[in-house]
Amino acid sequence: MKMKKSLVALCLSAGLLASMPAVTFADVNFVPQNTTAAPSVPTAALQQLVWTPVDQSKPKTAQLATGGQPLNVPGISGPVLAFSVPANIGEIALTLTSEVNKQTSVFAPNVLILDQNLTPAAFFPSDYFPYQEPGVMSADRLEGVMRLTPALGQQKLYVLVFTTPQDLQKTTTLLDPAKAYAKGIGNAIPDIPDPIARHTTDGTVKLKVSTNTASSVLVGPLFGSSSNGPVAVGNTAAPATAYAAPAPAPAKKAEPVLNDTEAYFNNAIKQAVNSGDVDKALKLLDEAERLGSTSARSTFISSVKGKG
Repeated sequence: MKMKKSLVALCLSAGLLASMPAVTFADVNFVPQNTTAAPSVPTAALQQLVWTPVDQSKPKTAQLATGGQPLNVPGISGPVLAFSVPANIGEIALTLTSEVNKQTSVFAPNVLILDQNLTPAAFFPSDYFPYQEPGVMSADRLEGVMRLTPALGQQKLYVLVFTTPQDLQKTTTLLDPAKAYAKGIGNAIPDIPDPIARHTTDGTVKLKVSTNTASSVLVGPLFGSSSNGPVAVGNTAAPATAYAAPAPAPAKKAEPVLNDTEAYFNNAIKQAVNSGDVDKALKLLDEAERLGSTSARSTFISSVKGKG
């Protein structure tokens, strides 16, 4: 347990705040991996949800009124959205967008990230999804990017989107269309009041999955699920194409990796772990195995154990 907590702290020290939306950098002060602030959802209730798969091929847009699911849990108001995303494509970035509708209302999202065993791993409250002004190709919206590093050996992560009673008591100040137009063409911004969007349990939410290269939040135990198999999730929606489980070892290359190259990566992995940069160590491990290394994984594991 001590080792796991120290590793979580190490991952969080790698510039998490740098990945937050700049507009609220000074206002948001929380640690994503601290899930104690999130509503407590029983595992049995999570297993009953239908988890809609989303991958890199196409963003998923859902309406709370028609695509939401009931979840009778204290701290959650109205229907929820449940998504599953692939965890075997490396580091990922999840862009969550909640659009302001024509009735000048908006769904204020909170997101609970769960690993493949349905264990809460990260919590992003509504403050993480600030208001974004309309652009040429986008409307008024609440939006945030969650950067995650799935631990090795996982196949899926689960994304639970919901709003809270506290959020329903709040509003969002929008930018008046006349001000947006004046700002866009460089004219003087008129002195007129901005519209106010009330928060509701309904709305339109879009989730986009992409690969990530910035610092991120580690999700799941570092050594995958070798001791505990993934939880069987009831009523899981079947993906369009099945996610392949990650191979236990990289495919053998025609030519073995050179000893000097193997030693270079092993030393770099040790140095990264010793300096507390687990994200860098994971990236080095991936690259080493891609080149055909057979000792990088054991080096990474022994180095992490040494830090525990």
